[in-house]
Amino acid sequence: MRDKTNRFRTPRARRLIAALRRNDDPDVLLLQEELDMRDRRLREAHRIIEQQRLELDEKRGEAEALRRVGEATGLAFDLEEMLKVAAEIATKITGTDSCQVYLFDASKEELVLRAADDNLSGLVGKVRLRMGEGITGWVARERKPVLVSKNAMLDHRFKTVPEMKEGEFESMLSVPLMTRGEILGVINVRTRHPREYTRNQVRLLSGIANQVAGAIERSRRYNQLERQAVQLHTLSEVSQAITSNMYMEELLHLFVTMVARTLGYKVCTVMLLDSQKQELVIKATQSDSKEYLDKPNLKVGESVAGRAVAEGRILTMIDVRMAEEYRFPDIAQQMGVVSMASVPLFIQGNVMGALNCYTDKIHEFTREELTILQALGFQAALAIENSKLMVKSAVIQEMHHRIKNNLQQIVSLVRLEMRYSKYTTVEDALNDTLSRILAISSVHELLTRDDLDSVSIRKVAESLLHAAKQSIMPPGKSIRVEVEGDDFLLPLQKATSMALVLNELVQNAVEHGYHNLDDGRIEILLRETPEYFVVRVTNDGEPLPENFTYRTSESLGLSIVETLVRSDLQGVFVLQNDADDRRISAIVTVPR
Repeated sequence: MRDKTNRFRTPRARRLIAALRRNDDPDVLLLQEELDMRDRRLREAHRIIEQQRLELDEKRGEAEALRRVGEATGLAFDLEEMLKVAAEIATKITGTDSCQVYLFDASKEELVLRAADDNLSGLVGKVRLRMGEGITGWVARERKPVLVSKNAMLDHRFKTVPEMKEGEFESMLSVPLMTRGEILGVINVRTRHPREYTRNQVRLLSGIANQVAGAIERSRRYNQLERQAVQLHTLSEVSQAITSNMYMEELLHLFVTMVARTLGYKVCTVMLLDSQKQELVIKATQSDSKEYLDKPNLKVGESVAGRAVAEGRILTMIDVRMAEEYRFPDIAQQMGVVSMASVPLFIQGNVMGALNCYTDKIHEFTREELTILQALGFQAALAIENSKLMVKSAVIQEMHHRIKNNLQQIVSLVRLEMRYSKYTTVEDALNDTLSRILAISSVHELLTRDDLDSVSIRKVAESLLHAAKQSIMPPGKSIRVEVEGDDFLLPLQKATSMALVLNELVQNAVEHGYHNLDDGRIEILLRETPEYFVVRVTNDGEPLPENFTYRTSESLGLSIVETLVRSDLQGVFVLQNDADDRRISAIVTVPR
């Protein structure tokens, strides 16, 4: 039989061995064994070299794969795009048929499909697994890889998701995505035919997972820094707005618009506290929903915002559409808002209202996010306080101007009295002057309690009648006074003129209607129509003389009334006896 090792020997060696064999020398046999042993060692050396060459090629492939993944994760700015590229590379370099990347949503304790091959791309964002559910959930919970070489669907940890077409695949390799001990997600690769995954292949996919996890962590940090930059910019803009000459309404509208835009909220609203009614009133929102704008005020302690104000702390709600506590779930459904945070607005320990922020999808407000909202709420409270001070300053200047005008009006009335009146005593003249000054004063007293630019005429009439009972009612007479009918508002200048008119008419009724009577009744009737405001002062005293007309009378008070109604109020004045109920009526009709 031919010696197979001859191929490793020189021709001279082979000839020598053949010659020696023919002599059957023992030394020749020993030489033959030594040569055979050297042949075996040489073959083993060749085998080891070949194995190391293959391992080196594998290492080079692994390094190249990791390099490509590193490049992809470094260049892909968008997280979704990066995950998609990483899944494609993982499929190619592992020689598998399919790859899926799941990321962990800590707020819901769920794994969400965030990247997949083209056949499953339509399921991205839709497939969700609970922690520990299926092989993927088990890998995330235990933080260990899983290898299934065949019949993956028969594994006891497997969970069927029909949309994922799992019946097409036999094998599965799943490794966790982790960084600094924190689970970020899971990456899976699958094949349609059975496959034994080597230790190197597991290590390769784990390396890819580490690259992806690092990219996710960098993306999170970048997004966090970006959010902080945006938030600081928002705080800066709000601070600048506070120092600008803006009134509250436009300032708050700018504020909610900036907060919604920079923090990505669908709706932001500022509600201010009406301390008298203990209600929260919408003062600014960028929502254009009529139902939302028209919803009733919230009582303190009611719904989320009412509780936030009552308890003085930030409250959040994960889904206002489903919460029994939230008062308007139907409006939330129509508007498409889901999660909510309500931040009370404080200034010097006093609550002023609430900042409400809504998202258009399920959202868990982070501690960092709520800290920013709290800072923004404080800025809003400062802005409101600053705006109020600015308005008060403007009002004080305006009031100085108005007081000057009213003093000039009083001077004009006194001059009229000096020129035309026929008072028998100085006391009578002073009493009339005082009553006119008190009439003007009553209007300004109401301004300090009500709106800055309009006055309730009903309140003016009630105030004048109360003053008349104390100052001009003669002793021993019982004259009842009443105000009835509608209430309406007049601008300050017209309200002042109307107060003087009412004062003169009431004073005229007391002096002339009840000169010889000891009791009676004076009424002020207010009526509002689409075209006019009507003020009617009636009394049941002595009737007017026959053929009486105020234009020919010598009454200074009636002359003042006629002048004020005609020039200041652009209205009509009528004084007459009412034949039906035997009363005297003074009627002032003012166009709206």
